Parts: sequence; C-alpha cells; structure tokens
Amino acid sequence: MNVSRRRFLACAAGTSALSLPGLDFASQSDPANLVGPRAGQMSGGIELAEIAAKPILRLRGLKTPVIIESIELFRKGREHFVRVRSKDGAEGLAVDDGRMHVLHLVLQRLIIPYFLGKNARDLEEHLFGVYSYQSNSKLLGLALWCPVALVEFAILNLLGRLSGQSLGGLLGGVIRTQVPFYVASGRRDTTAEQEVDYLKRLIEQTGAKAVKYRVGGRMSRNRDALPGRTEKLIPLSRKALGNKMVIHADANSSYDPPKAIEVSRLLESINAIHYEEPCPFDDFEATKRVADALTIPVALGEQEASQWRFEWMLRNRVADVLQPDFYYYGGLIRSQRVARMAEHCGVVTTVHLSGGFGFVDSLHFTSCTKNIGRWQEYKQGVETYSQWFDPPLRIIDGALTIPRGAGAGFAEPRQLLKGASVVPA
Repeated sequence: MNVSRRRFLACAAGTSALSLPGLDFASQSDPANLVGPRAGQMSGGIELAEIAAKPILRLRGLKTPVIIESIELFRKGREHFVRVRSKDGAEGLAVDDGRMHVLHLVLQRLIIPYFLGKNARDLEEHLFGVYSYQSNSKLLGLALWCPVALVEFAILNLLGRLSGQSLGGLLGGVIRTQVPFYVASGRRDTTAEQEVDYLKRLIEQTGAKAVKYRVGGRMSRNRDALPGRTEKLIPLSRKALGNKMVIHADANSSYDPPKAIEVSRLLESINAIHYEEPCPFDDFEATKRVADALTIPVALGEQEASQWRFEWMLRNRVADVLQPDFYYYGGLIRSQRVARMAEHCGVVTTVHLSGGFGFVDSLHFTSCTKNIGRWQEYKQGVETYSQWFDPPLRIIDGALTIPRGAGAGFAEPRQLLKGASVVPA
C-alpha cells in the first residue's frame, strides 16, 4: 500500500522520531531523530520565535568590546572581498557570492554605515538593527541580505580569529569534521543521455556518492526543458548510475501540484531522497499540497528572506527539508536560527548554495548544526579555494573536510587581498 508522506509522519507521532533514508546525518553527537512527526503543527509562533531568539554566538574569551573601525570592499578579478577592521587592529575577511558587482552600492551606502563604531560582540542584535536602519526593511530580500551576510561573515571571521575559534565553534560548537557531498550538474541544456554522461564525469572527478540534477524547465508552468527530457532522465539516471548512487532532483519552481506529483512518482520509483522546489517557491499552499501527497521528502526555502515565513512553513509542515541560503537569507546566524526552529519541529535543514565561496561557509554551518541533511552540495572551484586554508581542504571518500583554523580558517587572509583594489562607493 502506498502510504502518503503525511499519513506516514502522523503514524510516527507519539512513538519515535522518523529518520528518512539518505537525509539523516550520522554525526558524532546526534546520529538520529532528524526528521520527525508533525511537531511543527503543534508549535505556536511565539514558541518558535522564542527558540529563534535564543543566543547563538559563543564568544569564548572575549570580555572587552571589539569596536568596528572600518569596513572596505575590494575587487580582485571576479571575486569581491569585504574586510572588517577593529580599533585594536584585528581583521576579518569575507568572500562574496558573485553579486557585489550589482549590489555594492547597497553594501556601501546602507549596510556599512550602520556597522561602523558598533561592538562586534553584539553582532546578533545588529542583524536586527541593520534591518531597521534607514528603512532597509523595504529592501527585504536578496538585495538587502546578501550585503548584510557579507559583512556578517567578515565580522564572524574577525571574532573567530580573536577568540581562536572556527566559525562552527562560534555558532555553537563543532560536532563533525567532514561532510559527504553531492555533485550537482545545474544544467538543462542537455538531453537525458548527455546529462547522465555529464554526471558520470563529475562523479569520476570528485568521487561523489550522490548527485543532483534538474527536472522540468525552471519556473516554466509545466513545460520541460526539452520535450520528454524529465520522464526519460529519471529512470535512466538510476539505471546508468546504479542502485548505490544517492539521487536528488531540483525542479526550480517548474510545476503546478498535479504535474509536480506526477514527476514525484517517477522519483519515488527510483528511490530518490530529495525533491527540491517542485512548485513556485513563494506558493506555500501548492508546495504543501504536493508534500502532503508524497513519501519523498520535499525541500524548500532557498529564496526565503523572512523568519516569520520560515515559521509558517514549519507550523504548517510545508516541507520536510528547509534550505536557507546564507547570502539570500542574511548570514550564518539567521540561518542557524532557522535550523534551531526546524530541529524543534523535527525538520531537517540542508544548506542551499548560491554560488562562489558559499560552500566553505556551508562547511562551517554543517560542522555545528545537529539536524543537518546528510549531503552538502559540492561546488566547482573547490580545488582553487582549498589552497586558501591551512591545512588545505581535502576530499576523503566522497566527503569534504571542514576548515579547522580560527574564523573561516584562512591560512593568510592578507595574502588573499594581494593585488586587489578598493571599490569606491
């Protein structure tokens, strides 16, 4: 009998938490209970807000104020960096996700002025302060939170270097030192056969034990990228990659509920573990209709910018996996608040990567988050970034090591800015 995902979860209520295959992360400290019964519907908004408001940062050994004296934006090739300096000469560095060529004026005119002169130790409170500063709340979304995230990363790096802690240590304490990854093709310009061949090359290059590919046509009102591509790709991927390969699929808001459910049945038939954004990302009712009908876990949240909307998703169990994006959502601290609310509701958090250097920040997030999804996305370019760290990042049997140094773990932050130029406001 095909039991729907909602009935299955409801049957588990009152007995034990449910661990869905492929989603549970075998951490050193919390190996089970990662996806549970519909606790989210029993948690009121006030209760979740209180959970989110609990302090996150662990500022070990920092007793005196750390006053921010300057924040600068640099450009080096395609990369943008933000450097924060405190009055006592400490520095923190962050790398952008590829959007500062568009959003640099928001950063320089609306975000940086707020943080100057502030105590970096009060960073959690400043994330609300900058939101209300100069009516920044009217920019709610990627335009606001990407610049805020970049400053937050730099400040966290500064605080980590001062306290001798990694970002994971600052955010609650390191509980794992490596994370399994999946390779994502990110393409829709391929036939089903070409896509499978491409995935095979990525697997061969990285040793990945999991993959993700795109289905549908991306916000396409049920149209496929190529006629019949999705219906052919799904069974072909299992046949070609074998039964041991873990498979995720991302629809990128392609479908209405009936079509999304139709595609999900194909994914269920090959034991895929993750169905991402099947319906338009801001249509929670549509996504909930799909999730209620399925056994495969549904993921949502990469486009989200509001804590209150994440709370609504949890209370109404819109999805089984929440996916805050560090840049789009405003940084590691805000994302950790989402993860804590999700944990309370028995829902998994799996990081979404918007690009660029974000995969390193996601490694740190994974290092300290209990209810994290098993697989993290691998981004091309890891080899280049790896040498920025001491010791360098390594791939070990389909898993990435997590940087161990203070802050982000940069071996020599000042060396990264060699040859960079200041971006004028």
